[in-house]
Amino acid sequence: MEKRILGLDPGLATLGFGAILCRQKQAQQRNISVNLLDFGVIATSPDAEMGQRLRTLYEDLHTLTEELQPDLVAIEKLFFYRMGNTILVAQARGVIMLVLAQRNLAYVEFTPAQIKQALTGYGNAEKYEVQKAVAQELDLDYIPHPDDAADALAVALTAWFQG
Repeated sequence: MEKRILGLDPGLATLGFGAILCRQKQAQQRNISVNLLDFGVIATSPDAEMGQRLRTLYEDLHTLTEELQPDLVAIEKLFFYRMGNTILVAQARGVIMLVLAQRNLAYVEFTPAQIKQALTGYGNAEKYEVQKAVAQELDLDYIPHPDDAADALAVALTAWFQG
C-alpha cells in the first residue's frame, strides 16, 4: 500500500513544502520504505499587498496539492515567536486550512518538539540535527534547502512515523 504525505511549514514570506511516498506491507500495516517526491517553497514578496500575498499562497497551494495528490497533509503547529510574526503565520495557516478543506484533504498537526522528538529522539534537538535526520531517512547525500523545505520534509516524516 502506498501513501503520499505532504508536509507544510507555514509562513507568509516562505511556506515550505515537502512530499514523500511511503510504502507499507498490507498485512502488517508496517512502514517499509519512504521516498522523496518533491520539496521546495512557495514565496511571497514582502513588497506585495497582504491580500496579494495570501492569494499567491492560496493559488500555489491549490496547484501543489493538485499536482502531488497527497493522501495526508502534515502541518507544523503554530509556534509563538514575536507577536507580529505570529499573526502573519496565523494568516498563512488560515489559507492553508481553507485550501485543505476545499480539497477535502485530511491533515495532522505536530509541534516543533514532536517533530524533533520523532526525527532525532530528542525534543530539544538543534535545527541541523533534524535536517541531518531528514537527509538520512530519505537516503539523501545532501541536506534539502532552503530550511523551510527541510522543515516541511521533517513534518511529513513525522506523520509517516506516527502512521
